[in-house]
Amino acid sequence: MKMMLAENIRAFRKERSLTQEQLAEALGVTAGAVYKWEAKLSIPELDLIIQLADFFDTSVDVLLGYEVKDNRLEATVKRLREYRRGKDWDGLAEAEKALKKYPHSFQIVNASAALYRAFGIDSGDKALFHRALELLEQSRFLLSQNEDPQINEQTIFGRIAETYLGLGEADKAIELWKAHNAGGQYSSQIGDTLAQNGYVEEAVPFLSEAFTKILSDLVRTIVGYINVYLERGDHASTQAILSWGIGLLQGLREGANSNYFDKVCAALLATLAGSQFLSGQVSEARGTLVKAKELAAFFDAAPSYDESDIRFITRIEGASAHDDLGVTAMAGVSLAVSQFENEEFTALWNSIEKEEENHCG
Repeated sequence: MKMMLAENIRAFRKERSLTQEQLAEALGVTAGAVYKWEAKLSIPELDLIIQLADFFDTSVDVLLGYEVKDNRLEATVKRLREYRRGKDWDGLAEAEKALKKYPHSFQIVNASAALYRAFGIDSGDKALFHRALELLEQSRFLLSQNEDPQINEQTIFGRIAETYLGLGEADKAIELWKAHNAGGQYSSQIGDTLAQNGYVEEAVPFLSEAFTKILSDLVRTIVGYINVYLERGDHASTQAILSWGIGLLQGLREGANSNYFDKVCAALLATLAGSQFLSGQVSEARGTLVKAKELAAFFDAAPSYDESDIRFITRIEGASAHDDLGVTAMAGVSLAVSQFENEEFTALWNSIEKEEENHCG
């Protein structure tokens, strides 16, 4: 329950143009007492609260201005999340109250665990990490109640591992991550923790796996944004994300050899050219198509689908690269051009494709 007594005494007093001294005289108390009420340094006795309500011609309820919190489960969970986001340490007391009221609720236990773990990270207080561990273990047994598709037993074990890491128990964290690393979802954490603890060679395969997954997700995300921006007719954003992504991916070339992302970038360059063409930047589009052709020819001269040809990545057992761009990088460029379904743009590409081939290195 939240009261607004101090604020209301001040508001009602000022509404009547009274000084603290004048209100004190009317109630038979000292001006210092009124000051303390309004400053939240003290609370009037019950009989004085009744006198104040009568003096201001209002009810005790209105004078108190109390606000009862919504303590239903969903509202409580939301409030716990807000405490965490706002880094408000009052949330810990709120969490313990909620845990007493809803001891067998997955949502409450999970939200409270997240709160303790977050504040443990912020403060380094091991007691908070230990409480988070208790709650995370408890949440595992309540998991059947969970309706959030982003939470499952693997993600909970991942959070338990992170909590062990906060306690300085890196070996336990690594062991848990390894045991629940389906799809390589914890490879970055495993690799980073191994490297930080001196297991450098053991860390490399995990880091490579994580980096490969990140790059794959990045390309897919960029393509998704491109489709969104093109559908909206937002060519400025289309060109911005393409330029950023192409620059990043082309920085992954190891030495003078081609790698798989050269094929990807050739197609992305063609897409960039299409956006430029549709937004009236015809000369820029032509120049970008020439770059796309040169990069595609460079890849096709010595195609490489080996992940170890990508900078920072070592060979990953069982890994292979696949795409729907076509057999060659040049076919990928043609495919990207055709997807704009613009005869003039297609004609521009056809004329460039027939020109004397230039190779880049």
